[in-house]
Amino acid sequence: MTSYESYKDLIRRHFPFDLLTDDQFKRLIDESKRQSFSENEFVFHEEDEEIEVHFLLKGLAKNVLHRENGQQFSVRFYYPGDLIGLMILLAGGQLNFSVQALENCETVQFKKSILLKIMTENEAFSNVILSGIGNRMKSLYDEIKKERHVTDAENIGLFRTRVHSIMERAKAIHQKRTLKEAAKLMTEERLAGLVVLDDKKELKGVITQQHVIRGFLHGQSSETVTEWMEDKPHTIQEGAFSYEVLTFFKDDYIDLVPVMNGERVVGILMAESFLQLQDSKYLNLSYRLQHAEKVKELAHLSPKNNDDFLSFTEALLNERTHPSEVCEFISNYNDQIHRKVIQFALRDMLKEGYGKPPVNYCFVVMGSQGRKEQAFSTDQDNALILDNYQHLSYKREVEEFFHRFAAKVNEALAKCGFPECSGGIMAKERKWCREINEWKSEVVNWVKKADSQEIRDFTIFIDYRPIYGDFSLAEKLRDDIIEPVKKGKILHAMLMKDTIRFRVPINALGRISVKGKKKTIDLKKSALMQIVNGVRIFAIRYGITEVSTAARLDRLEELEIFHPRDVKNAKLAMDYLHYFRIMENISQLRKNDPLSNMISPLKLDKDEKKQLKDALFIAKRLQQMSELSFAKNRGI
Repeated sequence: MTSYESYKDLIRRHFPFDLLTDDQFKRLIDESKRQSFSENEFVFHEEDEEIEVHFLLKGLAKNVLHRENGQQFSVRFYYPGDLIGLMILLAGGQLNFSVQALENCETVQFKKSILLKIMTENEAFSNVILSGIGNRMKSLYDEIKKERHVTDAENIGLFRTRVHSIMERAKAIHQKRTLKEAAKLMTEERLAGLVVLDDKKELKGVITQQHVIRGFLHGQSSETVTEWMEDKPHTIQEGAFSYEVLTFFKDDYIDLVPVMNGERVVGILMAESFLQLQDSKYLNLSYRLQHAEKVKELAHLSPKNNDDFLSFTEALLNERTHPSEVCEFISNYNDQIHRKVIQFALRDMLKEGYGKPPVNYCFVVMGSQGRKEQAFSTDQDNALILDNYQHLSYKREVEEFFHRFAAKVNEALAKCGFPECSGGIMAKERKWCREINEWKSEVVNWVKKADSQEIRDFTIFIDYRPIYGDFSLAEKLRDDIIEPVKKGKILHAMLMKDTIRFRVPINALGRISVKGKKKTIDLKKSALMQIVNGVRIFAIRYGITEVSTAARLDRLEELEIFHPRDVKNAKLAMDYLHYFRIMENISQLRKNDPLSNMISPLKLDKDEKKQLKDALFIAKRLQQMSELSFAKNRGI
């Protein structure tokens, strides 16, 4: 196939050119010409006398508005598959904007006169061109920001508040200081407690008024604070939601929780920070979960099995909490269950005579749980990253320990409502329990010669997130694989091929395509994952280490790979899709129906249908954009 035939066929298949008749498309393409633009070169400038419309084949460009005071700013980006210069069709005079290539670009230039003529002949094509996906989406994001009202039943606002917004300044004392010095500092500063640090400013513990009083009663005021402090304090990361720390304060012995940024103390939280808190069903659930002693207790508290959890999740959505934040809330609760299950497994291994873990390890969750994008319809995706052990004389014992340990974890999680993965993507499987060097080798192998099944494994794996054990193992692995993955052109092409297996159910006329007698669509495979996969591919290509789709979108915006408006649209589409998925799951659980991601658009009201359709349009645009962006790796 010649280069001309290749790009001609590509455009012919691309929406909305597939709405044209063969004669109309032939007239348009016969008068077109292919052009190349180098990085930073203008595709056209406002001062050009004659400007035509371009179809962007590959590369990235931006629209630059020129103000009278000389200031320039970008109002949108152009991705492969976009038409550049649509405003020209309606412009009566000189333009006040230019389009500049941000990287080497290839376009097909259409004659404006022919394009206008065809639009007068083809109403469906004309309607799509004139409306534009960007214009159709400009008001959508505001809908999610409507006035929210807090109910009397729950303090919903708490579940939107991040720790960093309510934490207080931390006052520290060195670990070699005495109880007497700690008491003096607390009295002078009117403090309830102090964080205890070492010479490297690393957290060693916390000491509160209760600890000081206890030490004084024993006549030990001259002893160092390390003798009386809490040396294993509960901590919380500054980006966590406030509700995640609240259950700590239900225990009488906890008065102060250090707030961390990684391993560095950046603040503290105390019980007094939550004096306005109303009682919450969720906090009671979380408290019971933290104090559970058996897997059977955890099973009753799991999201699928507990009506209080369902009711609270529903309340969050009804109070217009962002559905993506609700997914994060569900994922955080699931993390708690995972940690308790791991602790139970470690306890059982000790009781059964297998001892403690022979090497450092990190338990990671992957897939939607790794991205913190969980709903209720999900199975297990987890793995173990072990410290290097192959050189040890007792390496067989190491493998036996973690095989038994992981099997206990996977079995207990299944009892808690997380079915075992039908594809075997679980820590108990040899493939998903490796030392860190072996993980690196496996990733390099995926990059060089992955087949279709391994590509699907890779897409799940790359979204891993540590939840228990030595987090530095997970972080080091990420640092070591980011560059080979970024440079893996074959991998990128295979990822794209895998992504387009499922098409977004929007037909050429812009209508939702339903299947089967029940006239349903799969929200996850045909919509959500198109956004997740598309964003993931761009994140991999540009070396972005964030895991959640929202965080990846934020980084793509910061790097000027995605325009801010496109990021907002993608987030909004995910919010709509998450909302429908979670509400459908809750309905299925209450009816004792099997959980699935299928939804019937015909059962939605008018506003919901519009939201679903808008979300599907965005998902389709992102899928097309991704496909065309990576087509240049294969050559057009």
